[in-house]
Amino acid sequence: MSGSNAQEPYDLIVIGFGAAGLSAALTFAESTEDRETPARITVLERAAKEERGGATRWTGAFLRITEDKQLDTDWVEHVSRVSGGLADIEYCRTVARETPQTLGFVEKHGVEISFDAFPLPHTFAGGTPSMQPPASPRGGGASIVEHLGSALENDPRVEIRYETEALRLSTSEDGVVDGVLVRTSDGRTQRLTGRAVVLACGGFQGNTEMLTRYVGDRACDLPLIAPGIANNRGDALRMALELGADTAGQFDGIHAEPVDTRTQKADAVLYGFSTGIFVNRRMQRFFDEGMDTWDNTFEHVGHEIWKNQDQEAYWIADAKTLAIPGILNALLSDVPPEQADSLEGLAGKLGVDAEGLEKTVAGFNAAVGPGEFDPTRLDGKSTVGLTPKKSNWAVPLDTAPFIGVPLTAAVCFTYGGVRTDLDGRVVTPSGIAIPGLYAAGEATGLFYHAYPPATSVLRSLIFGRLAARHVAAQQSA
Repeated sequence: MSGSNAQEPYDLIVIGFGAAGLSAALTFAESTEDRETPARITVLERAAKEERGGATRWTGAFLRITEDKQLDTDWVEHVSRVSGGLADIEYCRTVARETPQTLGFVEKHGVEISFDAFPLPHTFAGGTPSMQPPASPRGGGASIVEHLGSALENDPRVEIRYETEALRLSTSEDGVVDGVLVRTSDGRTQRLTGRAVVLACGGFQGNTEMLTRYVGDRACDLPLIAPGIANNRGDALRMALELGADTAGQFDGIHAEPVDTRTQKADAVLYGFSTGIFVNRRMQRFFDEGMDTWDNTFEHVGHEIWKNQDQEAYWIADAKTLAIPGILNALLSDVPPEQADSLEGLAGKLGVDAEGLEKTVAGFNAAVGPGEFDPTRLDGKSTVGLTPKKSNWAVPLDTAPFIGVPLTAAVCFTYGGVRTDLDGRVVTPSGIAIPGLYAAGEATGLFYHAYPPATSVLRSLIFGRLAARHVAAQQSA
């Protein structure tokens, strides 16, 4: 190990270049502009510059907001319901309170929030199924990385260290976090000293050993939904636990999504599955595709494919699905669905058992009950006497062309992480803040049993800002 850094300590060390880290670094820079002595800030990124941004860079970054840029009014209670009361509801209320000004912050730096039409209903507005266009940054999460990253690059007070791994936090004799030991691209180590450290380097989905330890058997079979999350190695959790930090979130819980197996494209998720059926490799249905809107079921589909269907499934639909305006926009793959004039022909293109597929589809068609098909709402058009049931949007698959997509489940992020207070300070099991240590984003645990979606990037931005504000206030006191 090299000697201690000869320079003055950094005022803030941020570990991670995704939404949480960028938000923290930039907010701190803006909060300390009037200091007589310029603040010193460094941001550590495990990846090379060309691959910077972690999970944020690759996500479409849906935002669970209303048209007036408030958080979905149902989200706080939604989290409480699905978590069985285990989630930190004050944390969730903080997300709701801070959403408008956080969106204003990213917009000020050039990130454009757009509301683009989506072909199927969601519950992002008040918990009621709606066709209101969902929000996202124009250009997805990459827009956040590039706009906020550029602002930091243009600030002479900020040093960005790429290809730098955080190994261990250091503390003073009285337990105050005062820096971090890092390893650089030449394999050497160096100690960076700092007055505060923000852990913003994601969960442990890129670490198969940790996934297996917490999530369980066959975690190695989970592909990553995007290349950037290979760098989410659980560094924040590992380093914080060494100092006696507490944890939050369900440690065997993951956010997994159904993705197209025919492509290497990042985030090739199938959202528009509600009007078709899922079958496994034995050509058997295994899921109620119409149990709820896509936003409340796509994670459960992903988990089911991984946990109980040997990581292999197929989505099958017909011309009635293709007739839904914009439906292919709900398949984020760069490869269109396989298409054929018969189920036998589709089976051939998918490489599956034609007889088995035809038998399952015939049984499904025979079980479709009465009612009017309406893909824009929960239409109540269900199957009768079929297991598993299809609760909505049950229409016979009998009209060519038939379409299909082969699927597997990819891990997006992990639920378990470090516990913080409402200022982003990392706390011990007794709730005492560890001096000088903060965390934000997916490095922090929140969710149990389910992830009410379109809030991961948002909470990362929000708590990155809150942590930075607290650091700046402490240093100016």
